Amino acid sequence: MIILKRNFQKKTYMEILSKILIAIVALEHIYILWIEMFAWTTTGKKVFRSIPKELFEPTKVFAANQGLYNGFLAAGLIWSLFIQNAEWSKNVAIFFLACVIVAGIYGAISAQKSIFYKQALPAIIALVLVLLV
Repeated sequence: MIILKRNFQKKTYMEILSKILIAIVALEHIYILWIEMFAWTTTGKKVFRSIPKELFEPTKVFAANQGLYNGFLAAGLIWSLFIQNAEWSKNVAIFFLACVIVAGIYGAISAQKSIFYKQALPAIIALVLVLLV
């Protein structure tokens, strides 16, 4: 009985931790949405230092489009936290975390290597926890 209780507690703690990590990944993408859609020419210059400053104004519309996609990723992750059915919640979280991972890997290859550590790695850690629960 004690072993079952410990296993249940361990699973509950891991489930809580996985949801916290999903929320962190979602919040990160809301932050990216905000920068790319609303603060591209101000905060964007400070965050994306590798981009020449003169390119921010002409790329404002493109950045806003990217921000919108980051918002969709955040929305999907947040949605997964509110789904009552455990199986569906897990499946939706897996899908959107996988999307973040793919986007992070692509960004690391095509833009900056640090994108892997900032976006893909947190999603990978969250995905591993989701799969273990």
